[in-house]
Amino acid sequence: MKLPLSLEFFPPKTPEGAQKLRTARQALYELRPEFCSVTYGAGGSTQGGTFGTVSEILKEGVGAASHFSCIGATKDKLREQLGLLKSMGVKRLVALRGDLPSGYGTGGEFMYASDLVGFIRAETGSDFRIEVACYPEVHPQARSPEADLQAYAAKIRAGADSAITQYFYNADAYFRFVDDTQKLGLNVPVVPGIMPITSSTQLMRFSDACGAEIPRWIRLRLQSFGDDTASIRAFGLDVVTDLCEQLRAAEVPGLHFYTMNQSAATVEICRRLGE
Repeated sequence: MKLPLSLEFFPPKTPEGAQKLRTARQALYELRPEFCSVTYGAGGSTQGGTFGTVSEILKEGVGAASHFSCIGATKDKLREQLGLLKSMGVKRLVALRGDLPSGYGTGGEFMYASDLVGFIRAETGSDFRIEVACYPEVHPQARSPEADLQAYAAKIRAGADSAITQYFYNADAYFRFVDDTQKLGLNVPVVPGIMPITSSTQLMRFSDACGAEIPRWIRLRLQSFGDDTASIRAFGLDVVTDLCEQLRAAEVPGLHFYTMNQSAATVEICRRLGE
């Protein structure tokens, strides 16, 4: 079964990074992604880079989704940004609460991502397809699993079309999350987020920060490889390809790859999957 694929990038900070990303995108476009999303820094700090990268992707003839966050923002500012994105030809948003830059207190007119989803719908109707984030292993700041599930439900009921998960390596966590959402009558597509494993230290750092669990057996195997990057990458390809096979067998609605602005691992995983 051929699965819809989507890809995530972050806005590069240097001209060299921008050129490397252009090269990576061209390799990844061979996978015929449904769209590419571009992340947003804390408090919208990378807005110029985000919108610029989105514009480049659109000009390359590929669908592009901008991340769009609300923490610390005003309605007037978001209204202006929505108008800009619409004028650029953007048809899809990934609506997030976002993080405040360090040193900021609270601020802005929005508390939750569900508030943002409702605002986008009220302002723009059906102009944008709205994706939201979800956390099969529970958001690290959630008071409880039930509170996290209710926060997700609020986003869907506010008008989100579909969801993309935080990455995970335990397929059962994803299947349980989807079951729990369906019991609440939330039947929008939940697309698994996939993080290729190419660096042990990078993966540990990201996972500790975002609350994604690395199963003990994977953590121990990665630690056993030390600085042997070839073994880490080979092991990572096997683990993530097997995860994707399990998800595909369960007929998930698509796969969303967190590429880290690299192409090789995602391309190889999809080659092994026959995608």
